[in-house]
Amino acid sequence: MMMILEAKNPHFLLQSTKPPNDKTHSNKHKRKSIPSVTVCQCLLRNSDAGKLVHEFDPKVPVEKAVTPPSSWYTDPSFFQEELERVFYRGWQAVGCIEHIKDPGDFFTGRLGDVEFLICRDEKGNIRAFHNVCRHHASLLVSSGTAHKASCFVCPYHELSHNAHLLHQSARKVVSNYNTVCNRVDAWTYGLDGQLLKATRITGIQNFNVKDFGLVPIKVATWGPFVLLNLDKEISWHEADINTVASEWLGSCSEILSTNGVDSSLSYVCRREYTIECNWKVFCDNYLDGGYHVPYAHKGLASGLQLQSYSTKDDKAFIEKSLEDSEQVQIEDIVLCEGVQRGLESPAYTTGRYAPTVEKAMHHFHSLLHYNLTND
Repeated sequence: MMMILEAKNPHFLLQSTKPPNDKTHSNKHKRKSIPSVTVCQCLLRNSDAGKLVHEFDPKVPVEKAVTPPSSWYTDPSFFQEELERVFYRGWQAVGCIEHIKDPGDFFTGRLGDVEFLICRDEKGNIRAFHNVCRHHASLLVSSGTAHKASCFVCPYHELSHNAHLLHQSARKVVSNYNTVCNRVDAWTYGLDGQLLKATRITGIQNFNVKDFGLVPIKVATWGPFVLLNLDKEISWHEADINTVASEWLGSCSEILSTNGVDSSLSYVCRREYTIECNWKVFCDNYLDGGYHVPYAHKGLASGLQLQSYSTKDDKAFIEKSLEDSEQVQIEDIVLCEGVQRGLESPAYTTGRYAPTVEKAMHHFHSLLHYNLTND
C-alpha cells in the first residue's frame, strides 16, 4: 500500500490532487486503494529540533528502548527538520503513471511547502515542475481544474474566455496545441515548461522569455509509480530507474520486482481521508505488528484466516475489498486522533515497545533518527 500524506497547518507534507477515479481493473496481483491521508502538525511546543532528535537512542535494543518523546509528534521545529532532511531528500512517490498516460494529461500536488505539477508533454515525456507562475508567484494550476491540458495558463491575469479555449484545446490533437494556446491572452507555458507568452510587457528590459520557463523538478518512474526528488544536490542523470529503485526501495526492489509489483499492478481508485494527527502516528499504527487489530478491527480480525488466505482479481472481490478497507480506515482514524490528543497531554512523555510485535515500529523510529542526524 502506498500512502500519500498531506499535513494541515502549519505545514504541508504531501498531497496529490488527481481527482478520484472509481474504475476497476482485473489484475493478476490486485492492489487495494491508495489512501491519501491528511495529518495535522500541532503547534504546541517550541524546542530545538537538533536536541529533540537525540532524546531517542536507536542503539538501545527494542526490549529496553523507550519510544520517541511526544515532542517528536508535536513540535513544529521538529516537523520542519523532517521536511528538510527526509521529505525534501530522496525519491517520494506522488502518483501513478496511469494518471498521465497521454500527452496533455497532468496532475498536481504538494510536498511540504512545494506545490508541484506533473504532466506528459507532446513528445510523450514525463515532466515535473514547481506549480508556480514566474510572473508574480501565483499557483499555476489549482487542484479543482480539468486534468488534461494543451498548455498551462496563469489564472492571475487570465481573461474569462481562456477557460473555454483551453477546454476545447484539450480535446484536439497534439499538433494543434500551440495554435490554440497562442490564442490565450495570459502568461502561458507549454507542456515542456517553456514560457510561450508573457502579456503586457511592453517596455520591459533585461527580459527573455526563454529564461522564465517553469522551474523543473527531477522526476522518475518505477513500475506504476511516479516519483519526485527535490534534492538540488543530485544530478539529472541520477534519475535513471536503477538508481531510483536502489535509493527508494533499497534491497526490497528486487523482491518487489520478482513478485510483479513493478509490472502487474493496476490503478483502481483513489480515496482521501482526513486524520487530525501527526504523520508518524499513522505510520506507528500501521507498524505495530497487528497488535491493535483484534481489539480495534474486530471485523477484519474475524475474517482473516492466514492459513488459507487468497485473493481474486474480479470486480466483485475488488469492490468488497475496498468496502472492507474503508471500514478499517474509519476505525484507524478514531485511534490515531485519540493518540494525537494523548501525545499533547502533559501527562505523557515517552512510552515502551511491545518487543514481540513492535520491532517494525522501533526500526521506523531508528531510520528516522538516522535520516535526521546524517547528511
